[in-house]
Amino acid sequence: MPWTDAPGSVAATAHDTTEAAAEPDFLPSEFRAPSRQDVAGFMMPWDQPLVIDGEVRECPKCGAYRNWVVLCLRDDSVWLRCRAAHTERELGLDAAWYNRHSGPANHWHPTLEDGLRHLGH
Repeated sequence: MPWTDAPGSVAATAHDTTEAAAEPDFLPSEFRAPSRQDVAGFMMPWDQPLVIDGEVRECPKCGAYRNWVVLCLRDDSVWLRCRAAHTERELGLDAAWYNRHSGPANHWHPTLEDGLRHLGH
């Protein structure tokens, strides 16, 4: 006769499985944030001058050096967008830099334009 309270026994495993299935998820689905792969990317404002490798980054088209929107896409590339809507990939920055400097995501937008409008661009 098997010992039902023994760790790893068939009876104990069956009991643990039914208990785990009966417990609800930690958060309801409407409160869960999408994963990084569920969104096209993240964005944040960067109002001060952006210094990369000791140099202030300027927009190559208009010369702007502040009021950036920093975009981090699903492929971990980082893009800078100036106030005049010029967008350039920034090879000196990566997703790790973005993650260190950004706060938690506080809004989800269905389109890039909605996100830019939310940030005042």
